[in-house]
Amino acid sequence: MISIYTGNFMEKEKYCLECGQVILGRADKKFCSDYCRNAYNNRKNKASSNLIRTTNNRLKKNWRILEQFNTSGKTKIHKSKLENAGFDFNLFTSIYTTKKQSTYYFVYDQGYLDIGGGFFMLVKRD
Repeated sequence: MISIYTGNFMEKEKYCLECGQVILGRADKKFCSDYCRNAYNNRKNKASSNLIRTTNNRLKKNWRILEQFNTSGKTKIHKSKLENAGFDFNLFTSIYTTKKQSTYYFVYDQGYLDIGGGFFMLVKRD
């Protein structure tokens, strides 16, 4: 920072966190433009690992498949339909076990329960 004299007091120049240009305007401003703010935050928040990015994409795909087949909030479906759509049964975000020991697997708010005979009950958590 460089001190410059602007009348009755000394003021320090601030520089954009992304491009380094001098910032004009409010004292708490950190970026010179919306472009620099977006570029800085996109770079900072980018998933640092390819594994994380891939896993998140696969979870989103599972969620979309469950949402596509479960239009009414509770649907019975054969396992083969889920498999043919590319559903990965090894990827889910949480498990819920009921008092009757039924285990629901959830991908965010969309879930499924193995009801036997190759069928699953798709549910949506409210």
